[in-house]
Amino acid sequence: MSILSTRKADKIDSLAEGGTSLAMDALRRTFRSPVAILGLVIVGLFVILAIISPFIAPKDPYRPYPELQSELTPSNIPGPMPGFLLGSDQNGYDFFSRLLVGAQQTLFVGVFATLIGVTIGMIIGGLAGAFGGWVDSLLMRLTDIMLSLPSLLLAISIAALLPGSQWTVIIAVAMIGVPVFARLLRGAMIAQRSSDHVLAATALGVKRKTIVFRHMLPNSIGPVIVQATLTLATAIIDAAALSFLGLGDSDWRRAEWGLMLGNAQELLSVKPSLAFFPAIAIIIVALGFTLLGESMRESLDPKNRR
Repeated sequence: MSILSTRKADKIDSLAEGGTSLAMDALRRTFRSPVAILGLVIVGLFVILAIISPFIAPKDPYRPYPELQSELTPSNIPGPMPGFLLGSDQNGYDFFSRLLVGAQQTLFVGVFATLIGVTIGMIIGGLAGAFGGWVDSLLMRLTDIMLSLPSLLLAISIAALLPGSQWTVIIAVAMIGVPVFARLLRGAMIAQRSSDHVLAATALGVKRKTIVFRHMLPNSIGPVIVQATLTLATAIIDAAALSFLGLGDSDWRRAEWGLMLGNAQELLSVKPSLAFFPAIAIIIVALGFTLLGESMRESLDPKNRR
């Protein structure tokens, strides 16, 4: 009996291997695309910069310098000068060093906002897809309520209710992605219910927990990973939007691109580069994540499998 059960289990696993092979095939096709390679290069450079920026910044990004402060006036902010590649910001800090270190804080906000959104969304979507019935109906109605609100309006509402801090921005941006991830995983898991390996496991009397975690969830998580890549790009932009609207981090000294952009909006006529460089950095990084995510999505699309 045990030998027969082992053989049946092996048969179920072999039926599930199609999902793994399709995933590997999609991965190979993704990295044959020049667009995906460009996105990967941008993302890779951004991550490397975020890691090493505190070590390569020529000046302390959190200390004002007297030689810069002495040149500050309401109508003048020092530009490039010896020892300060991009000059000063509005507070006498080295602008170039703050721009470099800002990559780390921007990555921190984007990654944690995405991770929180993915985690909560997968819990909701996983429960809805695994149990169905009234659990599915209840959870999906909650996600419908969240989806009925414009994403930026939802983030603004959450940020306005909480005290201004970096974690407030992270939580507000994370909530935007929750209903998207929940519906995506729920739909993929419902599709898995009718697959051969899930039907075979159900016929053999395998416990629901084992079916969900061994057969359904691993084969449903691919689209979620792709969406997370795209969401990371929008998370960085949404965090910058909250800062620009004055609902971001209350610590103005923090070197983060969105916060730097928000603090520079009243100084465009004095020194436009204070807004120009953080904006360009945000655009390039968001473009990198978008190119990579879109390439991964197209590779997983059955219509593009040829």
